[in-house]
Amino acid sequence: MKQKVKLILGIETSCDETSAAVVADGREILSNVVSSQIEIHRRFGGVVPEIASRNHTSAVMNIVGEALKIPLLSGGREADGVEKISPSGGVVLSDIDAIAVTCAPGLIGALLVGVSAAKALAYAANKPLIAVSHTKAHIAANYLAHKDLQPPFICLVVSGGHTSILLAESYTQYTTIGSALDDACGEAFDKVARVLGLQYPGGPEIDRLAKTGKPVIDFYKTTQPHGGSGYDFSYSGLKTAVVNYINSKKMKNEEFSAADIAASFSEHAIKPLVDKTVRAALEYGLKKIAVCGGVSANSLLRERFLQACAKNNIKLYIPPPELCTDNAAMVASLGYYMLEAGEVAGLDLNAKASER
Repeated sequence: MKQKVKLILGIETSCDETSAAVVADGREILSNVVSSQIEIHRRFGGVVPEIASRNHTSAVMNIVGEALKIPLLSGGREADGVEKISPSGGVVLSDIDAIAVTCAPGLIGALLVGVSAAKALAYAANKPLIAVSHTKAHIAANYLAHKDLQPPFICLVVSGGHTSILLAESYTQYTTIGSALDDACGEAFDKVARVLGLQYPGGPEIDRLAKTGKPVIDFYKTTQPHGGSGYDFSYSGLKTAVVNYINSKKMKNEEFSAADIAASFSEHAIKPLVDKTVRAALEYGLKKIAVCGGVSANSLLRERFLQACAKNNIKLYIPPPELCTDNAAMVASLGYYMLEAGEVAGLDLNAKASER
């Protein structure tokens, strides 16, 4: 007898995207609705936590309604910047088997909006509540994109708030091998972009600009973004070296190429990500690497990982760009595997800014 398909409703509000999604059996996206606040925060050059929280509050129930295709909230405003991937049809709240929500890490006010919405829905519909780690949810984006991916494997999570190498022992058990000692890689991308006068978010802007430049500037003269000989990372020194280079040129009234700076910075930033992740896979005897998070959309990172994995006979998994950034489908995917493992939260669930 065929087992019933389990549908998970995911909710994501950890930063500046309000998202809800329905995923079947942890692998198939039935809906994934994302309302981005990028245009709102762009005028400030970065995310303003209070503004993010207020916009999540206004949007979250409408976004859940879009994902479920039912009018959960009447009279609310239309969600701006909504992106839909394979919208579901005919799914109602009573069809959902569990509600998964990002509870950490992230902006505490933003997280509280999603957690509060998920708790209310779980209580009203008498559904299990699943407390999901945003960092580990990014890993689950690869389960949605690559149906053949199964643990164990080595994973690199690289984004604006996270830079970590993890060993995925199972769908719900992960061991951290290395992490950022200071700035996350994506944070360094955003800060360098700001100094270069590029608009927020800086990562995609650096990526585009770097393609027109040459990596001819040696920032290693003053810093090493490796974080030591182990698997940790440090990007504050590299960021400072780039900022000092630009400021020095300006003070001396010397010309400089923003494209060359972007290309050189990108090479310096991405090399340790690739080198350390591949080294971890070889050390642990694993032939599978999954890369995820916002920075995994970077074209140079993808190119360098493809080259390194081909050279070492390692299979590489990276989600498509729309699943690299924050979304609720990845939350629902991990929520499915947590439900299967019996990892259910109570209605006293609270949000946390960090996972510590």
